[in-house]
Amino acid sequence: MINQSSYSMQLDEALAFMKTYDHFLVVSHVQPDGDAISSTVVVGWMLEKLGKTAVLINESELPSRLRFLHQFDSILNYKRDVTQQTFDAIISVDCADFKRIGEVASSFAPDAKLLNIDHHPTNNGFGTVNVIRAEAAATVEILYDLIERAEIALDVNCATAIYTGLLTDTGGFRYSNTSPRVMEIASHLLALGVSGNELADHLLEKMTMAKLKLLQLALNRLTFTDNLEIGWVYIGKDDLRNTGAVPEDLEGIVNYALNVDGVEVGILFKETEDGAVKASMRSAGKANVAAIAQAFGGGGHVRAAGCRIEGSLTTSIEELVEAVRKALI
Repeated sequence: MINQSSYSMQLDEALAFMKTYDHFLVVSHVQPDGDAISSTVVVGWMLEKLGKTAVLINESELPSRLRFLHQFDSILNYKRDVTQQTFDAIISVDCADFKRIGEVASSFAPDAKLLNIDHHPTNNGFGTVNVIRAEAAATVEILYDLIERAEIALDVNCATAIYTGLLTDTGGFRYSNTSPRVMEIASHLLALGVSGNELADHLLEKMTMAKLKLLQLALNRLTFTDNLEIGWVYIGKDDLRNTGAVPEDLEGIVNYALNVDGVEVGILFKETEDGAVKASMRSAGKANVAAIAQAFGGGGHVRAAGCRIEGSLTTSIEELVEAVRKALI
């Protein structure tokens, strides 16, 4: 377990960082998910409450289903919107390692100071100041603690963003990271007026027709090892275009491999346009997929991790499945 006094000290250092500078760049990881975008807007909200200004940027297209979040439309797309401006004070959220920041890092001034707030256990502390709590279910959980530490009163906009990050990173409060603290926070957020049932329906239940078509393709390719301990699906580089789907539609597909009774590790392989393969892994608990991902240059959590493999789809599947097989022995 984390040393609480050490965590409190990290929160104090983060607040001191926010109070030291006046203008910030806030960035989350490429191909952002619910926690990454929620964390971005929460930090933007918090800086505004502290009387600071901030530019919110991400390299990738944002998941449109998160458009309801306050300040969502303020997040710039690095490739489309950003000028040659550089920033001296950076806050990165939900980035397991520095490379996950992507091309936005080229907007950092040479002597930039960076506050790194994250919950991935594989984070190596790349910031000038680091708040890393692997026990947290989501980065927004850390931000909730930071807001409490700063004695800033939550409003429903910020509460909705925090709840969204918790909801998505705990799989609707179903994953093993759903701690008593998570439920305590969620209860407080609901009391502030968050519409939990509407968020669950919108984020976890509804899907576009394009995603349904993509899911049909994936399920037709569902494959298992002979002992049924490993299951995987793959998405080819033309599948998104042919179905009209977008990258956010890939979310959740890996769970169809994992949720089959007896499967210990589920994998989603996604062929990229540049000839590599991205793999997302989920574990039922027997295998540490973060360690497997690290061996391929990736990272993540014990039960949820990912990596990029330079090679063909066939070779990548063979190599990663074999690595998972060895980890399960």
